[in-house]
Amino acid sequence: MSSSISANKAELLAIANSVASEKMIDKAIVIEAMEEAIQKSARNRYGAENDIRAKLDPMTGDLRLWRVVEVVEEVEDYFKQVNLEQAQKLEPGSQLGDFIVDPLPPVDLGRIDAQSAKQVIFQKVRDAERERQYNEFKDRAGEVITGVIKSVEFGHVIVNLGRAEGVIRRDQQIPREAARVGERVRALITKVERNNRGPQIFLSRAHPDFMKKLFAQEVPEIYDGIIEIKAAARDPGSRAKIGVISHDSSIDPVGACVGMKGSRVQAVVQELQGEKIDIIPWSEDTATFVVNGLQPATVSRVVLDEEDGRIEVVVPDDQLSLAIGRRGQNVRLASQLTGHQIDIMTEEEASEKRSKEFAERSKMFEEELDVDETLSQLLVAEGFSELEEVAYVQLDELATIEGFDEELAEELQSRAIEALERHEATARTERQELGVEDALAEIPHLTETMLVTLGKAGIKTLDDLADLATDELIAKKREAPRRRQSNDGPPMRRDRGRADDKGGVLGEYGLSEEQGNEIIMAARAHWFEDEEEAPAASANEPDTQEAADADSTQ
Repeated sequence: MSSSISANKAELLAIANSVASEKMIDKAIVIEAMEEAIQKSARNRYGAENDIRAKLDPMTGDLRLWRVVEVVEEVEDYFKQVNLEQAQKLEPGSQLGDFIVDPLPPVDLGRIDAQSAKQVIFQKVRDAERERQYNEFKDRAGEVITGVIKSVEFGHVIVNLGRAEGVIRRDQQIPREAARVGERVRALITKVERNNRGPQIFLSRAHPDFMKKLFAQEVPEIYDGIIEIKAAARDPGSRAKIGVISHDSSIDPVGACVGMKGSRVQAVVQELQGEKIDIIPWSEDTATFVVNGLQPATVSRVVLDEEDGRIEVVVPDDQLSLAIGRRGQNVRLASQLTGHQIDIMTEEEASEKRSKEFAERSKMFEEELDVDETLSQLLVAEGFSELEEVAYVQLDELATIEGFDEELAEELQSRAIEALERHEATARTERQELGVEDALAEIPHLTETMLVTLGKAGIKTLDDLADLATDELIAKKREAPRRRQSNDGPPMRRDRGRADDKGGVLGEYGLSEEQGNEIIMAARAHWFEDEEEAPAASANEPDTQEAADADSTQ
């Protein structure tokens, strides 16, 4: 490179072509790098204060060097300015404010200058190469790529991808898979980031999408879109589940993915180091899909709680260990596959739970409605679980229960409403004792019971409530019991004792995101009122002052 700066025209062009071809970057970038290097060296020779430009013709190799100066009336910077008289000598017809070109003779760059120019060119070419690598890979996330293992550093595998390098982090590798330098490896591109040292290409062999892409390579029907993988879950290196559906009724999705004598699935299994794969027919019906997802275990029945995203699955006693799987693997994968929290219980456990809930609800109705045991059990048997349901359900739904009539239904609703009012009054007293402002009781959707909960959490003023984010207020807590829908009336109460401490302050009450937003905005309303009043007050101040002056004058 030291000879390249002082080389003849043909050599300069040859060097530019060679570097551009070797690094696979645009020749114009190399030419620009050479011009920048020559400019830097020329400034070292003529003075760094000068505005020196260099131009290398990419076709002929001709090199021009010049200094740019501004025509001014009075010169303050002799390196970058000239007066009008000197400018007329350099370029006849020059006027004040013009920028003119002062040609410079080519410089014979010494060894130090040449070395400096070499560094500039190398840096420019390196930056261009990194940008090319980033542009090449930035839109390839989600693609399976093959590379050669270059090295293993602190457990992370560095993969040579040809024009760039990728990394398979330790947590994205298949456990117990040996990575040997020089071996070819396939992986999924998960993310490409721009970095000062070049693009960071993150690869994964543990991601569920990697398994999906492998199936697409092995199963033509998936590649063609006839069969679709709707869901996938993996325990890398051990077991996986995929839910498939066919858009052609004549093609069996499971059979197509398995292949003749298991040839297709076996190819994927080998690539994933023997990972066992369960191929499951996908279904729009959540309960059916959960039953399929828990294969090979047999399921007796499924109880869905769509509101809380939880599913209770009852299995025969002899199927419990199979449904749960070793270290909970089967139920964990089924939960990931379906997107629902799955609770597994045996017939005996389910029966005990139902009996306990039945007894608790019957006792509650017996005490709150002042009815006998038989009547309270009838209500529970019909699916009623909370006072709100009895109070606000359609009257004919109560009246049609066997042994009930319209008069009894009206009486039950009246007692349920009275019981709710008693609870509300008790909660109001407790809320006031906690010091919760009355202003909070005016906010929509908030009941006195909710206000007590807020008070116990230290939220007692409008500002306290306004400072909360919606999620902090209403995010649902785990283990929340199911609710029966009613046609109107206030939000139904929940058994707070069953909820853990995760979630929002009012997470146990089942408020929707829209209701949560309305509560927060209502609590913040006074902020905006204060802002509107402040400018109005300041606008009135001069009038007030003028009136005071007038009074004093009188």
